Amino acid sequence: MALYLHIPFCPVVCPYCDFHKMLRNESLVAQYLDRLEEEAEKWHNLHPEPLDTIYFGGGTPSHLVDAELERIIGVLDRTWGWPARIETTFEADPVTFDPERLRHWRDLGVSRISIGVQSTQDPVLRFLGRLHNSTQGIEAVDWALQAGFDTSVDLITAVPGQDIESDLNTFVATGVPHISVYTLTVEPDTPFGRRGVVIDPDQEADGFELTERVLSEHGYVRYEVSSHARPGSESRHNQIYWHGGYFLALGPSAASFIPKSGALGARLTNPPIKEWLKGYSAEQHEVTPDMFVLEMLMTGLRTRRGVDLDLLERRTGIRVSDRYGMVIEDASKQGFLEREGAKLRATNAGLMILDALLKKFFDTEIN
Repeated sequence: MALYLHIPFCPVVCPYCDFHKMLRNESLVAQYLDRLEEEAEKWHNLHPEPLDTIYFGGGTPSHLVDAELERIIGVLDRTWGWPARIETTFEADPVTFDPERLRHWRDLGVSRISIGVQSTQDPVLRFLGRLHNSTQGIEAVDWALQAGFDTSVDLITAVPGQDIESDLNTFVATGVPHISVYTLTVEPDTPFGRRGVVIDPDQEADGFELTERVLSEHGYVRYEVSSHARPGSESRHNQIYWHGGYFLALGPSAASFIPKSGALGARLTNPPIKEWLKGYSAEQHEVTPDMFVLEMLMTGLRTRRGVDLDLLERRTGIRVSDRYGMVIEDASKQGFLEREGAKLRATNAGLMILDALLKKFFDTEIN
């Protein structure tokens, strides 16, 4: 069992972000905490199993004050138990903590921290609308490591004028064991989208190759298309998503995947905060075997572990190598997929064109 908890409040709304988020409002935070407590108690009554992982995401969880965070922890402690048995992760912004606050979080039971540094270059940070500068970002990483957290940093690439190799080498020099590298994506309903910001596809491809080369030289393994870790520092929580595990999610716009009698499961998506605060029900749809197979190909092929076709057949009754045999054969001949026993994986070349590769599986289903 895993739990995702969405905290939508941010100190600033970044121009590239399309997650469900908003600026902090004291009255709204108070209502949020009340509603979150109700939701946690409801779901614990239905699914009381102990939690292996808990993930505080956002938004900016670290934008909560300590008393608010402690209230949430108290709710989780009297329901599923606190902390999680394996991993408890907290997303944080560099401007929202100092060494003393980090020690407090560590004492509370948080074991892993994911810091949204995004770049170590001031012009890039200004372009991305971040509040911190390069010095503050690296200082935050150093503090987290010194406090004993299993620490991850986020890096955004393909930003105009960015020296990606410099960013990578600066992060490596801190000794941080996990680096998540995301290409800047411009969604229509964001400030960047409305301003017409365009991503250079050549810079995007160069950044993908450069990231693999630089990080692998320093002992990091790309275990998922955007995630690089030294052995033992992989995110346990995120792997539950990628490999078809069940998970609960609390908070506005949060999405769960839960067991359902007579089906593989059900996906539930909470409404945005206004409707969520009023207690509106989550949107729910049943996951059929056909849907589940495509979802597992879509997420599993993002990972170094790949997709276990035998396990997938046992869960769904669908033999993937028969249904998608032509796609697998063609992609394997082109060097985009590789098969080892029951495991189907994307090669490095396949990861670079993953969206186009996955489209072939979906097109086969449609046709």
